[in-house]
Amino acid sequence: MKSLFYTLFFIILMTCSGNQVDDKNCRFLLDISVNFTIDLSLPQYSQLTFAGNSVYIPNEGNAGIIVASTGADFYAWDASDPNHAPSSCSALVPSGLNGTCGCEDGNTYNFVTGTPDGNDGLRCALKNYRVQQNGNTLLIFN
Repeated sequence: MKSLFYTLFFIILMTCSGNQVDDKNCRFLLDISVNFTIDLSLPQYSQLTFAGNSVYIPNEGNAGIIVASTGADFYAWDASDPNHAPSSCSALVPSGLNGTCGCEDGNTYNFVTGTPDGNDGLRCALKNYRVQQNGNTLLIFN
């Protein structure tokens, strides 16, 4: 009976994993504190009241923030390509619900899922931020 207990204990101990992310390829982005408020009634953010649009917000996060609207939900992502070291070309250029990196490889990402589009070789998804809606106001934070 003791040997069965020790065997089960050993199996459970070996199958448990920690919460560490050991993927060294996804460590280009810094954990920068973000706390930004958007008033959807302002002209620069009015695009977000229509489904399928996105807005770039500079000077927040690593390379700015991109906020996307599906009509039912809002999503916020760091505008820096997570598969590149930060550089002058690594900021994403939004176009609807997708964004493309300005570097030579032109990595494209989906702003609903945060995952790369059309390139299965990319290991890192976009860094997301939480979005809380209260009437015409969006709070973007991490």
